[in-house]
Amino acid sequence: MAASMKNVEEIRTRVILGEFGVTNTHTTDFPGNYPGHDDAWDMKKFQQNFRIDIVQLDENSLEFDMVGIDAAIANAFRRILLAEVPTMAIEKVFIYNNTSVVQDEVLAHRLGLIPIRADPRLFEYRSSGDQAAEDEASEIDTIQLQLKIKCSRNPAASKDSSDPRELYLHHMVYSRDIQWVPIGNQADVFADCSIGPVHPDILIAQLRPGQELDVTMHCVKGLGKDHAKFSPVATASYRLLPEVSLLQVVEGEQAERLKTCFSRGVIDLEDNHGKRVAKVVNSRLDTCSREVLRHNDLKDLVKLGRVRDHFIFTVESTGILAPDVLVTEAIKVLMAKCRRFLTQLDATDLE
Repeated sequence: MAASMKNVEEIRTRVILGEFGVTNTHTTDFPGNYPGHDDAWDMKKFQQNFRIDIVQLDENSLEFDMVGIDAAIANAFRRILLAEVPTMAIEKVFIYNNTSVVQDEVLAHRLGLIPIRADPRLFEYRSSGDQAAEDEASEIDTIQLQLKIKCSRNPAASKDSSDPRELYLHHMVYSRDIQWVPIGNQADVFADCSIGPVHPDILIAQLRPGQELDVTMHCVKGLGKDHAKFSPVATASYRLLPEVSLLQVVEGEQAERLKTCFSRGVIDLEDNHGKRVAKVVNSRLDTCSREVLRHNDLKDLVKLGRVRDHFIFTVESTGILAPDVLVTEAIKVLMAKCRRFLTQLDATDLE
């Protein structure tokens, strides 16, 4: 009976990587998936088991563990990060002069994909449906940017030089050449904000003497599900926590080969009475390549799996908002969806 319960628990909590396939691939804790096991959902049990652990955080990326959650919720959270956390991006491009070799539509597309540093929480969505309202820029829903640059010859350049960097002035147009033009009271409201492109070195176009760009841009608030330029993350992904277990003592030459079958840092060798013995140090670093299963004398010594309710999230921001802020905003969006769903359920019951 104890062995049977242990087997059910393993099926519920582990994905097993075999030589010719993957087993225990259930992706949900929905009640009724495991006959003979009491898997009814319990709020207290969930609160005890669920946790979020911050593993690494810097200016642009965040790695954290989300433990004790269903795969459907984890994936919903990932999709919200990709497509439903709002940002500001260039939507309208007014080209007054473009004598470069870059066509107007290509130039507009390039400009639209440049990440703009501006807190979307300080702006409102642009009204839709009214064309006059859409074309009119307002300080509460629009950021106005301008790109005005002209290439000319460098009078101080050497006559023998053939390097465009010496011969011409302003021949390389970068994102740092885009300037913020405050609307209304924005200069006072956002005095402490450095509104503009996140990265100053994005190449927009190359010019030659006499060629110029005169462009005005309107940034508005939007969602990644409407256009990729509004997505606040470069990547937002997750993977299940790997689990490597040694079924018996592995030593000597076998231990050396076992170590090379895994990513660096997963297996280490320790001295045990003069013998080199393999030891699992950090399963988290494993890429689950299953290389060890190619060795007939090693494959039965190791058990490979993944913890089914332990998700390792990696969030890389485009720089518009800090990654920890993005995660917080995604949680707010998910909570709002839940509240909306419960409200609709209550309304249905009343009917």
